[in-house]
Amino acid sequence: MKTPSVLFPGLSRRPFTPRGLLFGLVMLAGVASSPARADDTQKGITSKVAMCIGCHSIPGYQASFPEVHKVPMISGQNAKYIAAALTAYRQGDRKHPTMKGVAASLTDQDIQEIAAYYEAHGKDLPGAGGRGGAPTPQVQALLTKGNCIACHGEGLNKPIDASYPKLAGQHADYLYVALKAYQVSGKGPIGRNNAIMSAQVKSFTQAELKLLAEYMASLPGDLKTVPQGRFR
Repeated sequence: MKTPSVLFPGLSRRPFTPRGLLFGLVMLAGVASSPARADDTQKGITSKVAMCIGCHSIPGYQASFPEVHKVPMISGQNAKYIAAALTAYRQGDRKHPTMKGVAASLTDQDIQEIAAYYEAHGKDLPGAGGRGGAPTPQVQALLTKGNCIACHGEGLNKPIDASYPKLAGQHADYLYVALKAYQVSGKGPIGRNNAIMSAQVKSFTQAELKLLAEYMASLPGDLKTVPQGRFR
């Protein structure tokens, strides 16, 4: 059997002692367990996002509440915003039966880990959206009225705070449904409670919200849907 001085060259000038042997065994245990800990961490996060991929990893997948629309692209979205959204679903500030069920099972740590995962997910892949371009005078008037750039930033893709979402390139029908939801906050089984957004959209007609949503969807951005198979 090799002595610790052979297993650990750094100990070769020290006399062999029981304490030295114990130190060597601890070192070996640490080296052996590190890959296992990393593997356990990876398994943990993949198990948490497994419930998300059935909708958010299928390009063009549609939801039916409160009306038919594409589910939002979340890969590339700000982690802080995703965390805030999941917390709002869990608390009931955002009303959606499926998302309420998903979020209700998550701890605060789960939410933070899922949010970080999707912020980094597909970073090397191109984002969605079109080539955009300058808004028409009508759309520009609506952007000014809603003060959209002040929060969602340049190109509606660089929010001034990470708790605000990137909007550029997001599905137009989803954006339209989301904007309408802020108009009916606190009213029955639908709606979103957010004082800032509710105040901003309450004076818009649905036709104006649809026009805004279509323009936002046309802009190039970081958001994308990344197809994934089921985690095993």
